[in-house]
Amino acid sequence: MGWLFTLKTFAAVGMVSFITNTQGQFIHIDSLNPLYGAILGGFLFGTGFIILFRHKASLGGFNILALYLQDRFGLRAGWFLMGVDVTIMLISLSVVGVYELVLSIICGLILNLIIALNHRSDRYHV
Repeated sequence: MGWLFTLKTFAAVGMVSFITNTQGQFIHIDSLNPLYGAILGGFLFGTGFIILFRHKASLGGFNILALYLQDRFGLRAGWFLMGVDVTIMLISLSVVGVYELVLSIICGLILNLIIALNHRSDRYHV
């Protein structure tokens, strides 16, 4: 995927780590409806990944594999990631409750539908 992709990915992971560790100083959420959180989270994650993918970066893991498979074989990244997420969520049923699993599925569906419907590498001319 190239050195530039690798450097951008490391920078993105570093920024996400930094923001995750410091955001508690700036944002305090006393209560949040879990269903709303799953829906909003799916939209925000999906949009964030589209931005990263558009700029030839990732957050690592299966995202890199998804982008590679899309570029090399034309397998849409969003559909591949949805399959991976569904598999992981089904396995997680052994350690989480059904309600939490349903919320995770809702979030994952929204996230991956946004990627599947919006990310096409032939759309970007950078």
